[in-house]
Amino acid sequence: MSLRIGIAGITGRMGQLLAEEVAAAGAVLAGGTSRSGAGKQGESIFPGMVELLAASDVVIDFTHAHTAAGHAAAACRAGKPLILGTTGLSPADEEALAEAAKTIPIVYAANFAPGANLVFELARLMGAALPPEQYDVEIVEMHHRQKVDAPSGTAVAMGRAVAEGRGSTLEEVGVEAGRDGHTGARKTGPIGFASLRGGQLVGEHSMIFAAASEQIILTHRSFDRRVYATGAVRAAQWVAGKAPGLYGMPHVLGMK
Repeated sequence: MSLRIGIAGITGRMGQLLAEEVAAAGAVLAGGTSRSGAGKQGESIFPGMVELLAASDVVIDFTHAHTAAGHAAAACRAGKPLILGTTGLSPADEEALAEAAKTIPIVYAANFAPGANLVFELARLMGAALPPEQYDVEIVEMHHRQKVDAPSGTAVAMGRAVAEGRGSTLEEVGVEAGRDGHTGARKTGPIGFASLRGGQLVGEHSMIFAAASEQIILTHRSFDRRVYATGAVRAAQWVAGKAPGLYGMPHVLGMK
C-alpha cells in the first residue's frame, strides 16, 4: 500500500509545493489542514491536525513556530511520524519536540535542501580545524521580505555546527549581532550573525571564516522553494517504520 502523506497548511505556498512533490514521489496525498478551509479540487481538507493525522501515515508540517509543540503532541498521541520544517522554535518548543520523539519518530530540520545539510557538515569540520583565537566567524543571510524570524533557522544551524566543531554550543560561545554605533572591537570567540530582508529572494547563506592572513567564504543559495519540498517528502518516505527518535536530514541522506 502506498504511503499516505498529510500536509499541515496545504493551501499555503509551501503546502502546494509539498502536494505536488508527494504526487511526483508516487505517494498518496492524504489531504491537509487549511486556515482558509478550501483546497484545490480533489484535495481533502481536514478541520484540524487530529483528523489529518488519523487519515495519514506521516504528516509534513511547515506552518508556524507557535503550532509546532501542539502538532508534535498531537502526532505523539496519534502514534504517527512527523516531518517538521518550521523554524524559529523557542527552547521550550524544542524541548516539547524532544519529548514527543521519545514516542514517535520525528525528522526536524532547519533546511531540507541536501546541499545545505552538506554545508552544515562542512561547518563542523571548519569549526574543528580553524580555532576561534585565529578565525572569526560571521554568518550573513538574506531572505524574502515576508520572512518573520531572524536570523534564519539555517543560519542558526550553521552557527551551531561551527560551535559543535569547536567542542561547544552556540549558547556557550555567544553571538555577535546587532552592531550599531560605537561597539568597540570584535570579541574573540562569538559567532556573528547578520540578517538581510528584501524582495522575493528564496534564501542565501554565507559563512565567513576571517583570519589575519586569509578568508574563507562558503555560500549556499536556494533558487526555488521546491528543493525544500522535495527533501521533506524524501524524509517522509524515509521515516516510515523507523524507531522513535529525533532525526535530522543527515540521517535521511545517509550521513549518520
